[in-house]
Amino acid sequence: MMAIKHIPVLLRESIERLNVKPDGIYVDGTFGMGGHSREIAKRLKTGRLIAIDRDAEAINQAGKLLSEYKNRISFVHGNFSDLPDILKDEKVESADGMLFDLGVSSPQLDCAERGFSYMSDAPLDMRMDKREELTALEAVNSWPADKLRRVFYEYGEEKYGGQIAGAIVKKRAEGSINTTFELNSIIFSAMPAAARREAQHPSKRCYQALRIAVNDELGAIAAMLETAPDKLKPGGRICVISFHSLEDRLVKNAFAARVNGCRCPADFPVCVCGFTPTMKLITKKPITPGDAESALNPRARSAKLRAAERL
Repeated sequence: MMAIKHIPVLLRESIERLNVKPDGIYVDGTFGMGGHSREIAKRLKTGRLIAIDRDAEAINQAGKLLSEYKNRISFVHGNFSDLPDILKDEKVESADGMLFDLGVSSPQLDCAERGFSYMSDAPLDMRMDKREELTALEAVNSWPADKLRRVFYEYGEEKYGGQIAGAIVKKRAEGSINTTFELNSIIFSAMPAAARREAQHPSKRCYQALRIAVNDELGAIAAMLETAPDKLKPGGRICVISFHSLEDRLVKNAFAARVNGCRCPADFPVCVCGFTPTMKLITKKPITPGDAESALNPRARSAKLRAAERL
């Protein structure tokens, strides 16, 4: 199999904001191909990195990818939504920093049999963690039209979601929809000609939506944002790289709630609700890739980095 080149997104920007200390304890909640983990580990001396990924393939390769730093890293096959339990199992009470890259890794996209990509013909799967039962195959062939429409519209912002959902239900009445190219054909047929001529692939938004739904990505992100900041030491930092507006909105709102969550009316001269900030923003606005990174790695173009610090 040909080696897949992996380019970590916003690498310098995220590592700088993480402010790694040689003796600190850090979490990389999305190990992937280890690009961010490598930069954290190489800065550690007596410190420790806990590298988590819900994809078993990533963890299986982890030891080989970062063998030179293996004495500083604990690899965990798990979901960052379960962070408190993972830290407890690792006998870690709190961390000096956490990094979460919410994107799909290049190996997942480029490995046809995983079913994430609309560019290769493969079985419909899309599971980040193959231990989970729900696949894109089951979603496409069993979910009612209204649920498919809502998924396409809410998670993919696909304005033709209703037409596409209707076409899927009609087609599956003739037989099971089993592959990515079969799904592509249905999506293509349901869209008006003008939409099919857009610069991006007609299936892009629907595939994003199905991936998010099948893996409950937004639920996992929300759970992580609820618990991760409380597992930081005072002065500890959290960095999150998102790739679409739904993710970024969750991150922005979660940080804002801890920085300025006062519920008093705007015209009150002082706070009476008792809110006390628990974090401060490191990035007032999201950091995005520059032209050079976007040209080198087109998949990074939509990335946004937000960072905050525990008070």
